[in-house]
Amino acid sequence: MIDIAAIRQQFPVLNRLVKGKPLVYLDNAATAQKPQVVIDALVNYYSQYNANIHRGIHTLAEEATAAFEDTRNAVQQLLHADSREEIIFTRGTTEGINLVAYTWGRQNIGKGDEIIISGMEHHSNIVPWQVLCAEKEAVLKIVPVNDNGELEMEAFHSLLSDKTKLVSICQISNSLGTINPVKEIIKAAHAAGAITLIDGAQSTVHLDIDVQDLDCDFFACSAHKLYGPTGVGVLYGKKAILEAMPVFMGGGEMIKEVSYQHFTPNELPYKFEAGTPNIADVVAFKAAIEFVNGIGKSAIAAHEAALLEYAAEQLTPIKEVRMIGRARNRASVLSFVVEGAHPQDLGIILDNQGIAVRTGHHCCQPLMDRFAIPGTTRASFAVYNTKEEVDALAKGLQKAIKMLL
Repeated sequence: MIDIAAIRQQFPVLNRLVKGKPLVYLDNAATAQKPQVVIDALVNYYSQYNANIHRGIHTLAEEATAAFEDTRNAVQQLLHADSREEIIFTRGTTEGINLVAYTWGRQNIGKGDEIIISGMEHHSNIVPWQVLCAEKEAVLKIVPVNDNGELEMEAFHSLLSDKTKLVSICQISNSLGTINPVKEIIKAAHAAGAITLIDGAQSTVHLDIDVQDLDCDFFACSAHKLYGPTGVGVLYGKKAILEAMPVFMGGGEMIKEVSYQHFTPNELPYKFEAGTPNIADVVAFKAAIEFVNGIGKSAIAAHEAALLEYAAEQLTPIKEVRMIGRARNRASVLSFVVEGAHPQDLGIILDNQGIAVRTGHHCCQPLMDRFAIPGTTRASFAVYNTKEEVDALAKGLQKAIKMLL
């Protein structure tokens, strides 16, 4: 059992007041708060060894390079990748997905080819494929979602064909918390001759990730949902696939040699890391990984599952509340509507009580259309949240309902 009080003490922001009330932060699916060790790592880089990496021979450059590459090693272990060359740093999950679309996609997708995504994808796993399909005259197919917020797996299997070239699916829905059976999806996609991309933006913080066991071809995630800094993400790709892909951006570091006539790309992973990267935040990301590892993902998941169950128990009896998404396998997200009240109005009233939730379509507008709603109010939980905060949410919601209805 983990000591939540001790964990909360490591997060400075949790001590502040919002509108004169203690902060209740329940917007973790958007971004998690940062423990002091991450903040310290960021400050330490800028105050002690700020320098550009890889090409400098002076002490600060060598220290910065070592710290940057130490994080790559930590990410390799976090995702259980086969080699560190398969770990590419990006600005976030969105850039990782776009990198695949702009490189592998433009190299391998042609007229009449098919790409499959699901009906619960974030816009960042919809729009890049729409752009690619429009350019290549390919076809985008959607796995439908049932009333419980689960993928209709029979429909998925029926969509697969010899025209399917890519299946790109989120492992956990950011708006519903549904945990998708991605291992089954990957196996079926490979049997059809397609490659796979898993959007791990939500799953990396909640689940143990083993990309080799999953056998996914690509896996994208972000640091900021894993208690790390914003502006840092990771794209994992199988080495052979990455080596065959064209470069994404041109510039420094991504070349081995260059003349006015031609260039030779660098070795992996630097082939896809053009320009000066977000060094400080990559360095601090390692501190976030160590923070999570120190507690243990299984312990974190158990705590979050207990909170999710407790929150459902507290909010379900409120007759005006209707839950959106009742998947049997869920993680850390409670999404709901109040009939007759706009989610934004609920969010404002809750904020006036110091309670931070997310409202709107959560960058999942087609999914909201599926449920015929403009959006939801979403409470999402992290390791530092408590049952007392859930009680505050329930009380605050009841107050909001009285004011609005």
